[in-house]
Amino acid sequence: MKNLLKKEILLCMHPTAPMFILLSAMLLIPNYPYYVVFFYTGLAVFFTCLNGRENQDVTYTLMLPVAKQDIVKGRFLFVILLELLQVSAAVPFAILRQKMPMPGNQAGMDANIALFGFAFILLGAFNLVFFLSYYKNVSKVGKSFAWASVVVFAYIGIMEGGVHIVPYMRDCLDTPDPQYLSGKLIVLAVGILIYAVFTGFAYRRSVTAFLRQDL
Repeated sequence: MKNLLKKEILLCMHPTAPMFILLSAMLLIPNYPYYVVFFYTGLAVFFTCLNGRENQDVTYTLMLPVAKQDIVKGRFLFVILLELLQVSAAVPFAILRQKMPMPGNQAGMDANIALFGFAFILLGAFNLVFFLSYYKNVSKVGKSFAWASVVVFAYIGIMEGGVHIVPYMRDCLDTPDPQYLSGKLIVLAVGILIYAVFTGFAYRRSVTAFLRQDL
């Protein structure tokens, strides 16, 4: 599995992936929908899968002495690593944003602990929708990404709208840290749990779908 992950990083990863991680700095932009930062991780996954299709990555990997389910596992490990790197890179910018002498984010959720909890749900939802579609037919990458994008931006719209109309989100969660810390930590924990459940379910279903393909 170590070698498959190494292959994903060295041979499959699209060059935009490290660039998109650096876009975590967008958390410093005033009055910006910060969830979009995490959407770029999904875009990097899409470009990686698209690049793999054009370079016949699946065909090449099937010729290696590895099980088909391990091919899926290698891709999922790469995606999880990429998503965790994105979140980790965003943390220092969120801390810096809180220390800057600027008012809170008027466009939606502030760059705080609760944002990361909701971002984990976003990433998990992307994995669920994208990979359930992608591994049914690895050649239809664009269709899979289109469905995932619809879900992600619908989620972003609901969450950013909730900051303005849901009292608890507006008064407690959309506040500078460490205000209402316990509530934000609960959101973070629940977000991580949902991410793990969505991604784990997506992995199991993706393995089943990939094994059914006659490749």
